[in-house]
Amino acid sequence: MLIGFFLSLLLTIVPLSGNFTNAATPTAAAPVSAVSFTKGVQKKVLDNGLTVLTKEVHTAPVVSVQVWYKVGSRNELKGENGISHQLEHLMFKGTNDRPVQFGRLFSALGSQFNAFTSYDETAYFGTVQRDKLEALLTLEADRMENSLIGPEQLKSEKQVVISELQGYENSPGYRLSRAVMRAAFPNRAYGLSVGGTKADVEKFTVEQVRNYYQTYYSPENATLVITGDFATEPVLKVVKETFGKVSQRAKKNISRTINNSSDASPSNPVAKKVPIVLKQPGSAALLQAVYPLPDIKHPDVPAIDVMDAILTGGRSSRLYQDLVESGLASSVSGGAAELIEPGWYEINATAAPGQELRKIAQVVQESLAKLQQQPVTSEELNRAKTQLQASYILGNQDITSQANQLGYYQTIAGDYHFIERYLAAIAKVTPAQVQQAAKAYLNPAQQTIGFFEPTQPDGQPGASSGGSGRTVENFSPGKPVDPAELAKYLPPATSETDSNKQSLPEEFTLNNGLKVLLLRDRNLPTINLSGQIDAGTEFDGNQKAGLANLTASNLMNGTQTKNALTLAKTLEDLGADLNFSASREGVNVSGEGLSANLPILIQTLADVLENATFPADQLELSRQRALTNLKVQLDDPRGLGRQVFQQAIYPENHPFHSFPTAESLKSISRNDLLNFYQTHYRPDTTTIAIVGDFDSVKVKPLLNKVFGKWQATGKPPVLKIPTVALPQTLTQVNKVIPGKSEAVTYIGYNGISRKDPRYYAALVLNQILGGDTLSSRLGTEVRDRQGLTYGIYSGFAAGINPGPFLIQMQTAPGDAQKAIASTVALLKQLREQGVTEAEFNTAKRSITNSYPVDLANPSNVSSIILDNAVLGLSRSEIQEFPQRIQEVTMADMQKAIEDLIKPENLVIVTAGPGDTVTEGS
Repeated sequence: MLIGFFLSLLLTIVPLSGNFTNAATPTAAAPVSAVSFTKGVQKKVLDNGLTVLTKEVHTAPVVSVQVWYKVGSRNELKGENGISHQLEHLMFKGTNDRPVQFGRLFSALGSQFNAFTSYDETAYFGTVQRDKLEALLTLEADRMENSLIGPEQLKSEKQVVISELQGYENSPGYRLSRAVMRAAFPNRAYGLSVGGTKADVEKFTVEQVRNYYQTYYSPENATLVITGDFATEPVLKVVKETFGKVSQRAKKNISRTINNSSDASPSNPVAKKVPIVLKQPGSAALLQAVYPLPDIKHPDVPAIDVMDAILTGGRSSRLYQDLVESGLASSVSGGAAELIEPGWYEINATAAPGQELRKIAQVVQESLAKLQQQPVTSEELNRAKTQLQASYILGNQDITSQANQLGYYQTIAGDYHFIERYLAAIAKVTPAQVQQAAKAYLNPAQQTIGFFEPTQPDGQPGASSGGSGRTVENFSPGKPVDPAELAKYLPPATSETDSNKQSLPEEFTLNNGLKVLLLRDRNLPTINLSGQIDAGTEFDGNQKAGLANLTASNLMNGTQTKNALTLAKTLEDLGADLNFSASREGVNVSGEGLSANLPILIQTLADVLENATFPADQLELSRQRALTNLKVQLDDPRGLGRQVFQQAIYPENHPFHSFPTAESLKSISRNDLLNFYQTHYRPDTTTIAIVGDFDSVKVKPLLNKVFGKWQATGKPPVLKIPTVALPQTLTQVNKVIPGKSEAVTYIGYNGISRKDPRYYAALVLNQILGGDTLSSRLGTEVRDRQGLTYGIYSGFAAGINPGPFLIQMQTAPGDAQKAIASTVALLKQLREQGVTEAEFNTAKRSITNSYPVDLANPSNVSSIILDNAVLGLSRSEIQEFPQRIQEVTMADMQKAIEDLIKPENLVIVTAGPGDTVTEGS
């Protein structure tokens, strides 16, 4: 989704705390220098009060532009919960001078853009090729002052917001969190959902939203951040010419009183509350506990974050060991929300099958009491410090993340230099300070705790409802947006970018057949590792569905020389991370760490690939987690809908038909795992890509040494994938899941493989049809014009083998059939009328302009070069991809439409509430 908000605090962008999978060192943690984060940053305040932060980063020919407004749900008065979020949506509806959907303008520039609303801030950001910088600045300055907020815009976007909110309502975790936060902060805006409530959103008036915009979207209440490949002085001149003309509005408009009277706080405890219990349809049992915290500038914040890392930072953390390793919980996480005003600390746990939430709550309390009573060990302390420090380096490898960090701290802490003081303080935290923080802030008397107890049968797929074949046949879509009309609103690029040639990876094969790709990147002291093993779920079969996933998830549970905890500490002590997950066509390997720790990362990878032992007790724990995940998936309209959709396309004998069931998961034995591991985990079916700061002269001998003993016997297993015909007629299925408020629909059929000669034409075609929620034909008609969905997109899942072409959307139950009919009509329109030359050229430019942004992130580059190798593409594909898109002709496009757009052969699956037939249809 292109527009959304983070219900938690963007902890992935600003990792002050949270459930990190990276961790820290058992020896004394060397403080991470904060200078690299703020070095080169220049701050300037314009005459109108706008704060401007610039940071030149000349690692790739791209720039990121972000505007952070100091307004969020914290600023909302009674009866207007969600108005910040509603305004965020309206900021894309156009301006007085540009009355067009801004998503289409951003897409035409090739921008990778997004927006979010949170408790204290609303932010808009886009990352583009450097020659589009001035255009982005012009658009952001325009909508800061001239956004269209009228009856038509508000009406359609209200429907979209309500669709979004109802989508969140599908989640038991969201419903539990809403109840807990309201109880924890009954008199403060932080206790309300960031996205708002349907009741309040429905009542918003144009005048109300316009006044909110006039009050808060003023330059002196905003921070503009620019990072990337530009020269500061000329860009500041452009900033003055664009943003400098925006007039101040807040001082003469602001006359609001925010009711944030005190609730429970560390110094103002309330009587201990009884647990909140929600007994509703759902899947897994959930627990959430909340404790009040001070604001972000409080001196205890570094100790609180170290405390959180000790409690929830990875597999070696205390709560993971006490809850997950004991078999009580399937998962546990935690995080500190440190905000402009006093925030909170929260702990979340999902119960394992058959486990009582009250028992989990008791163990949580015992763990917290132990932390309060006994000082932490030096090993735990140093691991937590390294965990926090490494997360800043690994989380800021691209310019978008760096701009996010600057904008966040300037907005929330009032000073982007806050990061320097924070990291310096982290390095100095003592065991006594952690213990004191636990005593001060984890007081049971201040706790608000909630339990979600599901009421429906465990993990049973919903039944089909009646009337599932009814559609609206007489819908006629509007005309597609004319890119030529759009072009007159588009600011010009400064010049054609002569993009830096992407370096090609070095590629070689070890004696045992393992393929390696190495690409040196000296810009940051980091390593990004991607890998694939041909051991995916396509080898499962229906009887043992889930075997590939169980095998992959048990790799880190022990080897011949290390148990699970030792393996975890080996990486977490260094702030490194290594994960395995099975997909259809392979096991995905992902790893990251600081460059000095590359040998440990490679040695650990080799150890688990060659010497995994699959301990029986760990297998049982992972099986219980898999059963919990299955229940959650079948209770989620997205998960159940995708499964039913895929099984409707692929027959039972097809590898893509199999999905785990409770029966198949329970039938898998340890011998099954060992046999699968010995059969499918082979060096000659494994590919590894490493991007980062290393010396290949040293890495090659290391790889030969650690993988040298890994040998394969015989030939690797080969699957014969049967061809799949399209359905003979349009097929529609409705799956009911009790207790849901929003429906999710999948539409499509079997598609093409990555090496299909029509692939590049299909990408251009998809960009026009539904590649972008805001700028595509589907987005324009179903989302923007009719307001029927929060998100709609299409895509070709093109792998080694053909995967599905699909369209996905979420709608209110009563709108599902109208949205389906609109979508089918758009496919027929595309089939009958084709695309215009202007649409075609705009789509090609959008794809090629956006591609350099992908290449600016070393983690993306690692994944791209791996995928290209696994798919059998040439090493130079990473360079040649834009040219291949440009070479697509209108004749290619017409052939792709004729071959790949089949409105009469669709499979349509809707999952969610049963009432998905529009009245009168």
